[in-house]
Amino acid sequence: AAGELKHGPIALIDENMPVIVIAPHDRIFEKTVSNMQEVAARGGKIILITDSKGAAQVSVKTMETIILPDVPEIISPIIYALPIQMLAYFAAVFMGTDVDQPRNLAKSVTVE
Repeated sequence: AAGELKHGPIALIDENMPVIVIAPHDRIFEKTVSNMQEVAARGGKIILITDSKGAAQVSVKTMETIILPDVPEIISPIIYALPIQMLAYFAAVFMGTDVDQPRNLAKSVTVE
């Protein structure tokens, strides 16, 4: 979340830390861009996921920009979740994790 960066995560950012920024052009877009500037100032590598309007307005250098379709704000969480889920899936596969059999997963839950 845009408001949480200064409460800890910013201390981890350096030139070896990729940062994925999800920034649809919405009511908090400017705050998100401000956070991107803070990340860039610390040498963080930015991977930006935005829409065409956001891509046109961002002046921060990014390692990669992924442009998603322009959609109404009400459904943007659904659209923006997809690339993050795909990233998580392929990262797990790359690391040799069996995504269909996660560790410590119980098949049933007992309520006492």
